[in-house]
Amino acid sequence: MKQCAASSGGTLSEGSDVSDNYRKDPEAISQLTPEQYEVTQQCGTEPAFSNEYWDNKEPGIYVDIVSGEPLFASVNKYDSHSGWPSFTVPIEPGNVVEHQDTTYGMVRTEVRSSHGDSHLGHVFPDGPRDAGGLRYCINSAALRFIPLDDLEREGYGDYRKLFETAHETGSSS
Repeated sequence: MKQCAASSGGTLSEGSDVSDNYRKDPEAISQLTPEQYEVTQQCGTEPAFSNEYWDNKEPGIYVDIVSGEPLFASVNKYDSHSGWPSFTVPIEPGNVVEHQDTTYGMVRTEVRSSHGDSHLGHVFPDGPRDAGGLRYCINSAALRFIPLDDLEREGYGDYRKLFETAHETGSSS
């Protein structure tokens, strides 16, 4: 098993309280592909530029593949040229926790889902300055994408407002 930040303690930051409807689901874990399991449960990293969502430009949200908790939205996604999906901010700060990761002789900040305790990726301070300066570099294998047109059907209808605001301000995903 690969080492990564401890999943308990060492939290650098946590967001506001969120719904208790999300949890680490043993059934969902049993249905993961080997790559999804390696990434989410063993702190793995998928290959750059050959993962499912690195170049996805469809509007929608990304949720934890294990718990379903909402994590990121396409309105905050950008091309970081890293080969992984990159976002400037989580849509629910309380669903993302950060831990110091000192594996591989580096000091990085690991990003995990709060309720599913899934390893998602890392956050770096080299994102777009005009959007806060952060780059949440996330493994596609840790995510499930929910297209904008499916938000209500999938139980995430409250997030449609993110796209109405983006449309009004002229932003694009």
